[in-house]
Amino acid sequence: MSRTYIRWAALTGAAVIALASNSDIQNVITGTAAFVSYKDEKPGTYRKITVADLPEPYATKGVANEARMIPMPAGAWPKAPAGFKVERYAELQVEPREIRTAPNGDLFVSDSNAGRVEVFRGITNDGKPMQQSVFATGLKLNFGIAFYPLGSNPQWIYLANTNSVIRYHYQNGDLKASGEPETVIAQLPAGGGHITRDLAFSPDGTKLFVSVGSASNVDNPDTHPKEQKRADILEFTPDGKFVKIYAAGIRNPVGIAVNPVTGQLWCSVNERDMLGDNLVPDYITSVKEDAFYGWPWYYMGDHQDPRLAGTHPELKGKVTVPDVLLQPHNASLEMTFYNGKQFPRQYYGDIFAAEHGSWNKSVRAGYEVIRVPLNDGKPDGSYGDFLTGFVTEDGEVWGRPVGVATAPDGSLFVSDDGSKSIWRVSYTGK
Repeated sequence: MSRTYIRWAALTGAAVIALASNSDIQNVITGTAAFVSYKDEKPGTYRKITVADLPEPYATKGVANEARMIPMPAGAWPKAPAGFKVERYAELQVEPREIRTAPNGDLFVSDSNAGRVEVFRGITNDGKPMQQSVFATGLKLNFGIAFYPLGSNPQWIYLANTNSVIRYHYQNGDLKASGEPETVIAQLPAGGGHITRDLAFSPDGTKLFVSVGSASNVDNPDTHPKEQKRADILEFTPDGKFVKIYAAGIRNPVGIAVNPVTGQLWCSVNERDMLGDNLVPDYITSVKEDAFYGWPWYYMGDHQDPRLAGTHPELKGKVTVPDVLLQPHNASLEMTFYNGKQFPRQYYGDIFAAEHGSWNKSVRAGYEVIRVPLNDGKPDGSYGDFLTGFVTEDGEVWGRPVGVATAPDGSLFVSDDGSKSIWRVSYTGK
């Protein structure tokens, strides 16, 4: 599928890229108009933010604008592009977080606050789970889930607590953990903010990647020991032996995933706050081994954080710029590569990511699921609104997407810890 740019045009101070006619993406909003709020989010709308579009720090004041969750209003429903159908697969008593599909098609869902993992199996004629079971309890602020070895016959399920990684013996079809868990990594950096730890294995099964967010917004690791081995993606062996910091300076890499086509590790990142409405962009990027992405001293290349001005000048010119810049403060969480066959062909291999929503932007942004188009595994820097509608017209929030996963039939599952729901998005063409 070609995504060649064929013309540029001016639109409200921005550029609009028109893409080749065989793409479903016809226009991409760029420039300052690409910085938006929930009011501008519409399924099928695409944007591209570049480093050149970034404002100066404090161009607007950093604010606290926490979302006050409200019950799902009558008539409210997530909105998807034309041809897609959204159903409420499950309504829960707990808050669903990361969501992963097991090789046999079962859906595993973490609930961090309750310290447990649930399993959902199958889809009834009315779109509900055929079976539901609690797989494991007694976990600590758990998030990440991974099956090992890779392939159709795993022997273990790995679960990431905020401070450790454990695993249970697992066979396809297990609805409850059998036996006691084995501790794989006894101690991960913990405490402070950013509790989520995600997990992914390299395609050859020799590397276990663990994401660890920072404990703070921009505390300097030179003077704050609590930031050691944080804001990193760590590499271990599958048995838990620490190998190295695989990539550094990534403030909060909540979601990590390996592209099943290219084998490349990717991550979905919450960047820093309080530099203004449009700084610093969250991002989704391929993760280069041994690369440094800037936190806390720099962001988006050689932009130095003014709160740490003059520190580490030797790092200038050594900061890797992410592949896809997102709305600042979107709170980008879990991501997945679409490997189903139900959606139209142009979606195959693309990224879907959950945007949990802003807390320090004057007008809310995020609260949606986005799509990042890939061409032969590579992005062009654009992303689009895919699933929206979790914010009312007057700015009240009733839903917050957290996790995304592909079902065996090719539909997309989305966990939402605001309405405590799991949504199913299928393609009907109608």
